[in-house]
Amino acid sequence: MEEKKKVLVAMSGGVDSSVALVMLMKEYDAAGATMRLFTNEDIQLDRNKTCCSLDDVEDARYVASKLGVDHYVFNFGERFRECVIEKFNRYYMNGLTPNPCIDCNRFLKFDALLKRAELLERDYIATGHYVRRSYDEASGRYVLKKGVDAAKDQSYVLYGMTQEQLKKTLFPVGELTKAQTRAIAQEYGLINAEKSDSQDICFVPDGDYAGFIERYTGKHFPKGNFVDKDGRVLGQHNGIIRYTTGQRKGLGIALGEPAYVISKDMERNTVTLGKNEELFSDTVFAKEVNWVSVCCPDEPIRVAARVRYNQKEQPATLYPLGEECVKVVFDSPQRAVTAGQALVFYDGELLLGGGEIVSANHDGAYPTKE
Repeated sequence: MEEKKKVLVAMSGGVDSSVALVMLMKEYDAAGATMRLFTNEDIQLDRNKTCCSLDDVEDARYVASKLGVDHYVFNFGERFRECVIEKFNRYYMNGLTPNPCIDCNRFLKFDALLKRAELLERDYIATGHYVRRSYDEASGRYVLKKGVDAAKDQSYVLYGMTQEQLKKTLFPVGELTKAQTRAIAQEYGLINAEKSDSQDICFVPDGDYAGFIERYTGKHFPKGNFVDKDGRVLGQHNGIIRYTTGQRKGLGIALGEPAYVISKDMERNTVTLGKNEELFSDTVFAKEVNWVSVCCPDEPIRVAARVRYNQKEQPATLYPLGEECVKVVFDSPQRAVTAGQALVFYDGELLLGGGEIVSANHDGAYPTKE
């Protein structure tokens, strides 16, 4: 009898990763693992609004025990601070808007955890992400596709995966809808069958990013001026890190018509306000591009791209600018394209790749200043 391959399932304590374990148990020698990134007390977490808290570790441990498999807890707190929290703070303090979930996947799940699995002589790791992975014989590459459940698809946050990582990673719930996942959890009597999905950023459960940054760094961000595009002072803001491109709510200023954050100048400590129509751009530049399912093309290609997680892909033309930079020109202008977020591009259900947004403009020249 052929020996079963070994898989280490990344268990966040939620229903998706727990069902991933259930689905793999028959075919693989499976074990669970939870990454300990911080304690609840460290940042005053609410267990109902986050993942990777102390309560979630206990939920994962309970599920693994009920299913009769080994469960490991790995302390990756230092790496999480260095690669996720400190980058999050640094980006906001430099006027950018980061996506820490992308960094957590890149540096923790598919790097640190995969390396730990290899030390344990596990052939694969697995996660509860709603994506599908397969091997394309024609190209000799592993490819990543959107999950079957379009409402839960998580391919956007996985654009950084390498071929070696895809080779060693399984995504069993990618073929399921969320309703099917919960039904399986109920069938097996799992404690988290009806557990709500995590919301917001795990280490900022109350959504107050600025408050978190000030507490964590000990730095204070003083008031400054709201200005219009001509530099005329419109009023005062309450600290520049409290604002992001496209924001309308919480400005605390009345101008007689709707006003939106158009841009920020960190050196002058000013926030430029303008009209909604001033937020639209058709050209987006991205750096540190990773090509997932295909190699970098030699010439422009048609793609469907998005500039934020909760957005439907929009038709565009992608122009490669070397191996790690691209210019994407959308057929229709996109609203509030924000530096620091991810530009991710597809061919139908196939995830082609993605990169970090540098800027959006119309001059056709790649911006050289970061």
